[in-house]
Amino acid sequence: MQMRNFEYKIICEKLLTPDIVSLLTGIHEHKGRQDVFFSVKKDILHQLKEIAKIQSTDSSNRIEGIYTSEKRLKLLVLDKVMPQNRNEQEIAGYKDVLTSINESHDYILQKPNVFLQLHRDLYKYSGNSIGGNYKTTNNTIEEVDTQGNRYLRFEPVSAWETHDAIEKICSALEEVKGKNVEPLLIIPVFILDFLCIHPFSDGNGRMSRLITLLLLYRFGYIVGKYISIERLIEKSKETYYEVLLQSSQNWHDNKNDYSAFVKYYLGLVLAAYREFTVRAEDMMTSGLLKTDRVKELIKSTLEKITKRDILEKLPDISKITVERALKELVDNNQIIKISGGRYTQYIWNWENE
Repeated sequence: MQMRNFEYKIICEKLLTPDIVSLLTGIHEHKGRQDVFFSVKKDILHQLKEIAKIQSTDSSNRIEGIYTSEKRLKLLVLDKVMPQNRNEQEIAGYKDVLTSINESHDYILQKPNVFLQLHRDLYKYSGNSIGGNYKTTNNTIEEVDTQGNRYLRFEPVSAWETHDAIEKICSALEEVKGKNVEPLLIIPVFILDFLCIHPFSDGNGRMSRLITLLLLYRFGYIVGKYISIERLIEKSKETYYEVLLQSSQNWHDNKNDYSAFVKYYLGLVLAAYREFTVRAEDMMTSGLLKTDRVKELIKSTLEKITKRDILEKLPDISKITVERALKELVDNNQIIKISGGRYTQYIWNWENE
């Protein structure tokens, strides 16, 4: 099979369709407004950053079926304990690489040897020899249906071609710098190619999410430090796999269409900027009683909202406090409780205004 080429300038020019341009415009507008905020609200940014680090470490590993208890997760991210098992070793490794990218992205280059070092650090607690090495045998991306049957989803680049393929996409990325190419298009195109190459025996998905953050930061889009993009991916995991499959069709023949994957990724970045605005504004009003913050969140949310949604949006407020606030608001007829049990939803009672 002939190695495909990577003409990022041409690819990105073809992606400038009206719907993609609309997403880009939305991101640029949010970025322009929030760059001012980034420069002045240091205390709020620190709180958001700590919350995002925990959520990102949890979600990116959970996507791959790697998890631990909520308490252990927080202790691992805060460096309060050492990992006790394989899952916790990989969680701790991810946390360390994420911290390095968050704190030193200006000095981390997008080069093959750097990606190998990041992959090595991903496995530094497990002692696994695959860390920091490309795959030595061919791998496949499979899917398991509801009956448990496995079938081939995508066949990545062969093991012997992997080194050259990673060199090529890194060179292609370097070539478009300073050529008036929209970086927000280059990043998802690069990430799709990385996933199609699937350079490692394990850890490709997590590495792709870490590299996504690195590239966003390098191009000046730092919202991922404060809002977990990995969490947004986890919440839309089914769509993520659908667009990945759609945009990887005919990849080996240079005939794939990147647009579905690009639109999905731009949607993530835009959602992160929007959430940043809401979260930052909420934390600026954190002088309110915690029960009042729950009330204001529900009132400002036009659609139905669950207890889990509230806990995600107000992560500094405990579950017990949220439950107490919800009961009080229902009793006072300020909110309406819909359905029941695990999936109970709430909505503001505008009739009571």
